[in-house]
Amino acid sequence: MPTSTPPAPAALAAVLDYHQRTKHRFEAYASGPGTLDWDAQPAPFRHFQGAPQIALPRLSAVPPGSALHAALQRPFARLDDPQQAPLPPDLASLGALLQLSLGLTAWKSYGPDRWAVRANPSSGNLHPTEAYLLIAGIDALQDGLYHYRPENHALELRAAHPAAGREPSLAILLTSVMWREAWKYGERAFRYCQLDTGHAAGALRYAAAVLGWRLAEQAHVGSDTLARLAGIDRLAEFPARKRAETELEEAEILLAASFCAAPPKPLASTGLQALAEHSTWHGVASTIDRYPMYSWPAIAQVAAATRRADGEAQPATTLPAPAPRAPGEAAKPVQALLGERRSAQRFDRHHVMGQAQLAAILARLQPAGLPWDVFAETPHSALVLFVARVEGLAPGLYLLPRSAAQRDALRPLLAGRFALAPVPGLEPLLQLASLEPLELQRSTRSLHCHQDIASTACFALGMLAAFDAALESGSAAYRSLYREAGLIGQALYLEAEAQGLRGTGIGCFFDDPVRALLGLEDHAWQTLYHFTVGLPVEDPRIESAPAYADGADTLPH
Repeated sequence: MPTSTPPAPAALAAVLDYHQRTKHRFEAYASGPGTLDWDAQPAPFRHFQGAPQIALPRLSAVPPGSALHAALQRPFARLDDPQQAPLPPDLASLGALLQLSLGLTAWKSYGPDRWAVRANPSSGNLHPTEAYLLIAGIDALQDGLYHYRPENHALELRAAHPAAGREPSLAILLTSVMWREAWKYGERAFRYCQLDTGHAAGALRYAAAVLGWRLAEQAHVGSDTLARLAGIDRLAEFPARKRAETELEEAEILLAASFCAAPPKPLASTGLQALAEHSTWHGVASTIDRYPMYSWPAIAQVAAATRRADGEAQPATTLPAPAPRAPGEAAKPVQALLGERRSAQRFDRHHVMGQAQLAAILARLQPAGLPWDVFAETPHSALVLFVARVEGLAPGLYLLPRSAAQRDALRPLLAGRFALAPVPGLEPLLQLASLEPLELQRSTRSLHCHQDIASTACFALGMLAAFDAALESGSAAYRSLYREAGLIGQALYLEAEAQGLRGTGIGCFFDDPVRALLGLEDHAWQTLYHFTVGLPVEDPRIESAPAYADGADTLPH
C-alpha cells in the first residue's frame, strides 16, 4: 500500500487527531465536499476485466424439499438453534451464503433514479465493502481467491492457487473502496467504512448460521498479509485515470469458516503469504471514479496509522448462550426476513412500541452467541437510549451496559447527574432521567444533525465506547471500535425487523454535544454510531423491482 504504518506513538497520535478533526459540531460539520455531482457517482460495483467468471446458483433455484430449502424456511427465531444440521459446502450453499449477506435484495426507482438495495446495509447506500473468497477443496471450484460480484451474483477467479488436496475450506476477506464513501462524506468516510465492515461481518455471520456454519475473525493476520492475499497491493492492476486513491482498496478483515457450529481453526499468516506468493493472478480492476473532484489525505493517514501487524492466534472466545427470541415476526422464514431488511426513511411519529418488543431487541444486543462470536474482542460499547414512545416507559434517557465492566466504569461518571434506576423487567437497562416529550424530541433531533428521523422514532440510541481503554492495546483498535458498532447496527436492523419494526443507522450526529448531555467531560468515552427504531412509513412513490432478472429472489413490496 502507498503509505507505510507509522511508529506506535505517532500512529496513536494520528488516530486521536483524526477522530477529533472529523467530529461534527454545532458550529461546523466535518470537512466534506462542497458540492456533489449525482450523475457522476463512483461505480457501485467492481469487476476484474479478464478474470474467469462463475455464476452462482440463486435462491430462486433452490429445489423445494432439499436440505437447503428447509434451512431457508426455518423461522428466524430459531436461527441459532444448536440442533441445526450443517449443510455441506458447495456452489449452492456458497450462493446462499453470499446472496443472504452481500447480495442484492431489490432494485428501487423514483422518477429517473434507480438504485440497488443489498442485504448488508451501508452508509449512504454507497457500499465501500468488497468481498473475496479464499476457497479450497470445494467441488466445481478451482482452489483460489474469488471476488464476489453482487450485481450478477457471480464469482470471479482473481487468483488461482496450487491444488493441495485439502479438506474443504473457506475464508472471506473484506476490503474497502474508501473513495465510495469519501466522495460524499469527505474526511469522515473512514469511520463509515469501518461501520460497513461491521455491518458486512454481521450479515455474513447471520447467513452462515442459516447453513449451520460458523465464522470468526482472524485478528492475528496483519493488514499487509491481507493486502498481499487479496492482491490489492498489485497497484498496476488498479489503474487510475486521475488519482490513485480513488481506485485502491484497503484490507479490512479475514473471516474463517467452519462447516459446523465449532469455531474455525486459526489460519497461519505464513501459509497465507505462501498462497499469495504462488498464485496465478487474473484480471484488471474496473474504474471506480474517472473524474474525482476532491482529495482527502486524512483518510490515507488514519488508514496507515490503524493497520495491524501479524501476531499470534488467540484462543477462541467462549460466549454465553443468547436469550431466546420472542415470537411474532421472528416466526417469519429466515430467507424472507434477511431479504426484507431495509433502512427506514420515515417513521410513524404516533406509533407506540410495545415494552415486550423493546425487551426482545435489547436482550439480543447483549454479547452472547450469534452474531457476537464473529469478532474476537470483548465488547467496548454501551448503549444510551433516547426513549420517546415505548409502552410503560417514561420518555427520557436510559443506559444499557453490555458488560459488568461497562456498568462499573460508567456508574461513577454518571451517578452525580442521573438516577441510574433499574427498570423492572428490562434489566440491565437503567433509567437516567425523565424528560418532557417535547424537550426530548427537540434534543434528539438537534443532536442528530437536526434530522426528523431521529426524533420521530420510538427510540434512538447512541453507541458509547470505552475509547481510551480500547486504544491502550494499540491504534488498530480504532477500527475494531467502529466494526463493533457496525455489528450492533446489523443486529438492530434484523431484530427490529423480527419485531415488525424497522431501523435506520445514523452516522451524522454532533459528537461532543452528545457526551455533554451525559456530563462526560474527558475523552475516555466517545459516541461512535447512532441508530433509530420505529414503525416505518413507506413512500408509495418509490417503485420496487426484483433483485435479479429471473424475478423470483425477492418478495414483492
